[in-house]
Amino acid sequence: MSDDQAKKNGNGSTGSEQEQAQFNVLAQFIKDLSFESPNTPDSLRGPGEDPNLQVNVTVAADKIEGEVYEVVINFNADASNRAGAIYKLEMVYGGLFRLANMPDHIRHPVLFVNCPTLLFPFLRRIVADLTREGGFPPLMLDPIDFAGLYQQNLEQAKAGEKADS
Repeated sequence: MSDDQAKKNGNGSTGSEQEQAQFNVLAQFIKDLSFESPNTPDSLRGPGEDPNLQVNVTVAADKIEGEVYEVVINFNADASNRAGAIYKLEMVYGGLFRLANMPDHIRHPVLFVNCPTLLFPFLRRIVADLTREGGFPPLMLDPIDFAGLYQQNLEQAKAGEKADS
């Protein structure tokens, strides 16, 4: 195919060139949300004795169809003290992403690093708003190093494979 033919076809490239990878955010959404404060109004008086906050974040990704993937951040926060639960917040925040012409060796880190990195600021704001609206100081989450978590999970998987053999 000549360069003129390629331009007429609208792609501007010759057949020997590889198409450029594309990454698009198609949608963002709250998939599941729960906020419980079972000891209100007593829990609003203050943190009480031995306040404790446990936060857990995991990421999951599923292929929806073709080049479209759903990536979700599963977030859990449990605040408690010696008297019991202060609040419990559970949220699944997700997004739909289109990964076109992306090589397999790049797709996995994009899904588990880039996608949650884009979603996290929105999850963070919702968490802060919910805890504030629940009558508590807003829970301001620190940024999460999804690249570091991804690397740590890869190392743990490799260690698990070595232990199995």
